[in-house]
Amino acid sequence: MTPLLLALLAALGVFMFFVGLARRPNASAADMVAERLQSYVGVEKVMTEDDIVLQLPFSDRFMRPAIERFGRYFAERTSAKQRYQLLAQLDLAGRPGDLSPEDFTAVRYVACVILFALGLLIGTLTQNPAMIALIAGAGGVLGFYGPLYWLRTRVKQRQREIQLALPDTMDLLTIAVEAGLGFDAAISRVSQKFDNALADEFGKVLQETRLGRPRLEAMDEMGRRSGVEDLHNFVQAVIQSEQMGVGVARILRLQSDEMRRKRRQRAQEKAAQASLKMMLPMVGCIFPTLWVVLLGPAVLILLKARG
Repeated sequence: MTPLLLALLAALGVFMFFVGLARRPNASAADMVAERLQSYVGVEKVMTEDDIVLQLPFSDRFMRPAIERFGRYFAERTSAKQRYQLLAQLDLAGRPGDLSPEDFTAVRYVACVILFALGLLIGTLTQNPAMIALIAGAGGVLGFYGPLYWLRTRVKQRQREIQLALPDTMDLLTIAVEAGLGFDAAISRVSQKFDNALADEFGKVLQETRLGRPRLEAMDEMGRRSGVEDLHNFVQAVIQSEQMGVGVARILRLQSDEMRRKRRQRAQEKAAQASLKMMLPMVGCIFPTLWVVLLGPAVLILLKARG
């Protein structure tokens, strides 16, 4: 037992020796207590500005600032009219990605350069100068005009979404106002109930109103910004009712019935166009098959008789 106890004491001594070496030589007792309390309490480390920046994703740290610098460079060489038109298109699209006109212009040029280089790389694999020029040029054109096509598509999709959501929104507004809510409270209820482009537009109106902008002016801007004729007509009717002192509930009921009637008319119009749209696939796909089935044997008989 004596050798075993001596061995345990020797091992404990070596362990304590290395623990003493591992301790910081300049650490005071207060620092040691603070370090132990930090391990128990979980005190968060105070983050510097560099630490906060390094925690951001790569796109926010490098890509977006680079695009913004490119955008400012090209914005100085773009006319004010073109920037205003692009801003209107971005507003109609709902500001995707919170892009400004300068950012969108920079995205176009960057996409043009990237797709041009990619087309040039793909074209070199063919080892044909004509194909290299054709593929590289096609890539550059696609990169420059592709974002514009995408923006127009977003505008049409958003306008269609607003158009489809308008009758249900009018019904909810009418019910809320007739139940005793104010018009602002009814708009707030709509923005909370629905999750679509029209609810986002009403949410912007509420935010602008809270910031001090007149409600009628904010609603008029919403009607013009959306680009949807029915929504613009509704906003103008509400503005006229406010100015002339007519009850808002009555105007909302009339507008709701009108939206339902227009949606029914649009559905009937599309149903009437269905027969015309079906004619092309019928003539191009179904009729040739029927002709082959019906006239094929006769043609074979005639060919055999002539042979």
